[in-house]
Amino acid sequence: MTILPAWLRRPPFLAIERPKGPWGGGDDSSGEPRNPWATPSGGRKPTGAPSALDDFLRKARGGGGGGGGGGFSGLPTGPNARRLWIIGAGIILLVWIAFTSIHPIAPQQRGVVTNFGRYTGTLQPGVQFTLPAPFATVTKVDVQNIRTEDFPDGGGENLMLTGDQNIINLAYSVRWKIASPEDYVFQIDKPRETVRATAEAAMREVVANVSLDQALGPGRTFIENQVQERMETILRDYNSGIVVQGVAIKQADPPERVNDAFKDVTAAQQDSQAYRNQAQSYAQQVLAAAQGEAAQFDKVFEQYKLAPEVTRRRMYYETMEAVLAKSDKTVVETPGVVPYLPLDRARRVPETVSPATTDAPAAGGGQ
Repeated sequence: MTILPAWLRRPPFLAIERPKGPWGGGDDSSGEPRNPWATPSGGRKPTGAPSALDDFLRKARGGGGGGGGGGFSGLPTGPNARRLWIIGAGIILLVWIAFTSIHPIAPQQRGVVTNFGRYTGTLQPGVQFTLPAPFATVTKVDVQNIRTEDFPDGGGENLMLTGDQNIINLAYSVRWKIASPEDYVFQIDKPRETVRATAEAAMREVVANVSLDQALGPGRTFIENQVQERMETILRDYNSGIVVQGVAIKQADPPERVNDAFKDVTAAQQDSQAYRNQAQSYAQQVLAAAQGEAAQFDKVFEQYKLAPEVTRRRMYYETMEAVLAKSDKTVVETPGVVPYLPLDRARRVPETVSPATTDAPAAGGGQ
């Protein structure tokens, strides 16, 4: 016959009792419910016997009960109990050491190790081992993730004062990442708030040194580069371990209340620039034509220097040809004879008739 140890036996508080009714036990032979306020038969009140729960609580407090003496019998006792307690504590200790001394570091992470709060090294990617907690603590830092801070945070206007005493509404973003995990963990308390405050101060300083026209148009790239340089200088002085990847201006507008007036001014400036471009284009065309004519005259002048008389006569003939080609004319070829010119017929000749040449008669002249 196998005898179970005391700690495996069913505790008394789990003993099954017969169900009772709401006004008394279920073993009443009469079968009628008993009145809780009525005096039982015999005129004596029933003596209250200790229940199983009272016995269990009394044993848990260390007192005896029922069978007298003995503590709480639900826990292991005897010579084997100590061994079981030692084995259980050892298992818990091994699990604790395994979970607090083995550290898997991802490829994009670095682990900053501190022993009793003092920095002792940085863990590289892979499975790394350290002293268990609380002797050593590992803080994992993502050094490849590029974080972005948007300004203004949550929408709305971000008004700044320009160098010419105007107001501009700027929306921009800043990209940054962690370059030194050790400095990032120990040198700054709130990295995100530090980056935002640094970006805001640098942007306001740069915008205060440029005009409104530069901030709205061609000066954006200059502002972005200047803000990035100033942020890197400030964060480097803090030894923050943060590097700025870039600054991008997403929107640069006048304040909303005067935005329509600024749009009208901008449209007028664009029209003025368009007219100026048209004038420059026309000037270039005229200049090109004049330069072409001058080059042609230079060529004629070179020929004139080689043969002046021939060149003069050729130019004379070309000029007369151009002039006489558009007019009515009569050519007299016989010298010494007074020609007869029928002027009335010449007046009837239409102006659109092509020029013609009429030979004078041999005896009386030519027409």
